[in-house]
Amino acid sequence: QVQLVESGGGLVQAGGSLRLSCATSGRTFSSYAMGWFRQAPGKEREFVAAIGRRGGSTYYADPVKGRFGISRDNAKNTVYLQMNSLEPEDTAVYYCAADRTGRGTSSQGSYDYWGQGTQVTVSS
Repeated sequence: QVQLVESGGGLVQAGGSLRLSCATSGRTFSSYAMGWFRQAPGKEREFVAAIGRRGGSTYYADPVKGRFGISRDNAKNTVYLQMNSLEPEDTAVYYCAADRTGRGTSSQGSYDYWGQGTQVTVSS
């Protein structure tokens, strides 16, 4: 069993930045692809970004391309989401997830473990 704990959320003005972290338990972090998803009020959860096992491959949803960056530190069992040029539309609960197969797709069904989420609120 893998436990994921997100942190770094908060309230920020439009145009600002935040960095989310997701710390994981267990010894097999480097074998998982990792993803970030978000869920805005009244909307379905959606894909944000994914990263391969070694960090060499990354994948982003169109709304965040050029503004968000996903990275990982396998020595620290942690994945990050750097969010720049934030917009009110980015307001959501952000979740990290782990994919045992290592594929790191945009499909929620590919992920086996999920964190509890961290709230990001962007004011206009």
